[in-house]
Amino acid sequence: MPARLVGLYALTCMERDGGVYGYSLAERIAERTSNAWRPGPGAVYPALRRLSERGLATVYGVGRRQEYRITDKGRRLLRNLREERAFPGGSGPDLGLLWAEIVGASDVSTYLLHRLRRSLDGIETHLAREPSARVGGHRMVDDVLVELRAAQDRMHARGARSTKGVRA
Repeated sequence: MPARLVGLYALTCMERDGGVYGYSLAERIAERTSNAWRPGPGAVYPALRRLSERGLATVYGVGRRQEYRITDKGRRLLRNLREERAFPGGSGPDLGLLWAEIVGASDVSTYLLHRLRRSLDGIETHLAREPSARVGGHRMVDDVLVELRAAQDRMHARGARSTKGVRA
């Protein structure tokens, strides 16, 4: 998965900013993840090479300094991916429970809570970079709080239903 993610992020950077070099791509990923992940050459260069082999990017330059640029085929791939995945979970099932089993989580509840915390950390990092971020005309921070309150209400309602009929 990380190799594929590196390749897709590389295509995104190429589309937005023009050509990329392996080192600059690793730096962008490190910056975007607040230095939590800095892919090494063993992840970056094979991913870029695969993009080129699949016709999604072209290589310019000679020797160690090779620039990769997105092709029309790469743009189509990104467009299709964005149409399918514009809203996570909106185009298919949440596979979180399957991932919990795949990674051998001994406690699915803890695994899911950890995923939620990581998602909230990502939102917090995004808001730190863009405090005025908006979603559908609303401040993102307000929408996040509305979603959290709604989820809290649903969970409390489920909890109340599941305890009815249970004797103390």
